[in-house]
Amino acid sequence: MTIDDPFKHASLGSGVFYRDPRAALDWLEAAFGFERSMVVSDAEGKLVHAEMRFGDCTIIVDSEWSDYVASPVSVSGKNTQSVYVRLKVGLDGHCEQARAAGAVIIQEPADRFYGERQYRARDPEGHVWTFSQTIRVVSREEAERLGGVRIEGWHR
Repeated sequence: MTIDDPFKHASLGSGVFYRDPRAALDWLEAAFGFERSMVVSDAEGKLVHAEMRFGDCTIIVDSEWSDYVASPVSVSGKNTQSVYVRLKVGLDGHCEQARAAGAVIIQEPADRFYGERQYRARDPEGHVWTFSQTIRVVSREEAERLGGVRIEGWHR
């Protein structure tokens, strides 16, 4: 039996863990423009699960609820994944909004050989976020030539 997802989640999402997930919710709204779609608290008011939307995608924002999940701030700033977010327009303005909210911009906005403009930012607990916007359509052959790389497969 198949049941439709009432929350309309995308097929793939990401979860990010924070020492202070409530502060993270506020910051992710102010800096990156995410919107809260669900916040679940226990009887004492502790956050036990939260979801935020950006466009048609959802991320989970959670606490360090087990010994196998951690905020980068708890593991010397190490990241084992980076959240990648696609913007339709306004990448440079988005970067400035993030910077004004306290994001550390670790890679300034720059055009890439494969037709994207990108920047990377670190949030207050050390998560690395990559924001990208398509600025022109590039063929695989052109990307290979411009990047000096060999590419198997290509976006369609």
